[in-house]
Amino acid sequence: MRFHTAPSLHLIPQNSVRRIMLQVLAALIPGIIVLVWQFGSGVLVQIPIALVSALTAEAMVLILRKRPALPVLMDGSAAVTALLLAVSLPPLVPWWITVFGTVFAIVIGKQIYGGLGYNPFNPAMVGYAVLLISFPRQMTAWLPPLELAGTSLSFSDCAALIFQQESAISFDGLSQATPLDTLKTQLGMQTHLDEIQSAGVFGGLSGKGWQWVNFWFLAGGLWMSWRDIIDWRIPLGFLGGLCILAMFFFLYDPAIYPTPLFHWFSGATMLGAFFIATDPVSASTTPRGRLVYGALIGILVYVTRSWGGYPDGVAFAVLLMNFAAPTMDHCTRPRVYGHRL
Repeated sequence: MRFHTAPSLHLIPQNSVRRIMLQVLAALIPGIIVLVWQFGSGVLVQIPIALVSALTAEAMVLILRKRPALPVLMDGSAAVTALLLAVSLPPLVPWWITVFGTVFAIVIGKQIYGGLGYNPFNPAMVGYAVLLISFPRQMTAWLPPLELAGTSLSFSDCAALIFQQESAISFDGLSQATPLDTLKTQLGMQTHLDEIQSAGVFGGLSGKGWQWVNFWFLAGGLWMSWRDIIDWRIPLGFLGGLCILAMFFFLYDPAIYPTPLFHWFSGATMLGAFFIATDPVSASTTPRGRLVYGALIGILVYVTRSWGGYPDGVAFAVLLMNFAAPTMDHCTRPRVYGHRL
């Protein structure tokens, strides 16, 4: 007698690498639009430079490794790395710096370890950290936001400056220090915080222009959390750790230390919390580990901003915690059902 056997039930996965990366790219769009609005169209020149550099570098490495290039290029991971690096750079940084940083991120930060899924460090932050250490003057020269400048350079002017075709326009004459850089420099000169924040570069929650960029990266990050593209624990830990430490020192001496909201909406806080620290490969993978991982990044960001040598510390904080992620996973493993730990 033959019995009819029904096939096993299988759940079809709803997400793929390409689908996730496309949603990350979509979540970046609001922040990029505000970045262009406030700091000019230079970022629209940097993005294609970074994209072409990333895809070309990844294709060349895959060809040298004798692996099929097209499926890897189509998964979108190289595009996400390129876009994260491009929006982290000053809009008018020379084109060769963007190319160098992007190629370094893809080749040294990703492919040298075996490609996506094997890299222990966030590739975009590897490229950014190398650029910041190698070219500190160019990497800290940001344009004034629209609220201060009153007008922005045209797309053609930005392209001419990026490709160094317009010697009549002085890049140094156009750029200015960021709010975080101004704060650190003035505090080092024993200037009172209220006097520092009366300068034109500050306004609202943090710095003019920067608060809007952070707000819209926050909106994109919350959308990713709602879509379950990222785990909410890492951004919560990041912003919570930064807030708790900032609140402690603000209450200790408000004449020197700014409010937690200032730190939340300054620099690369929201970009780092939702788009960089949440890299699924290099971050912690356990539920408790992700909270600790995010909180330690937030603490390191505050320490770097307050007492370190750089005005912002997101890249270095993320890379340091990438080192510690495997240990966090080992120490925060969930209890196995039926076993006592």
